[in-house]
Amino acid sequence: MKSTGIVRKVDELGRVVIPIELRRTLGIELKDPLEIYVEGEHIIFKKYEPACIFCGYARDLVNFKGKNVCADCSEQLNR
Repeated sequence: MKSTGIVRKVDELGRVVIPIELRRTLGIELKDPLEIYVEGEHIIFKKYEPACIFCGYARDLVNFKGKNVCADCSEQLNR
C-alpha cells in the first residue's frame, strides 16, 4: 500500500473527506459509488464498478433481470 502523506480527521458524524487530488487521480466524481472493504486493520475504498455475476468481468455487460452478465457468459448461457 502506497502512502500519500495526506492525513484527515474523522468528523462528528464519522465522515472523512477524500482530497480532490486523490479523487482526480482515481477518477472519482461527485456521487460515484464506492465499495468499502476491510483487510485486517485496513479500510479500503474502491470505486464501484458493476461486474458479471459469473466471472467478475466488468466490460460489455448486459443487465438481465437486475443482474449483470458479460457478453461471453451470456453467449455461453445461450448454448
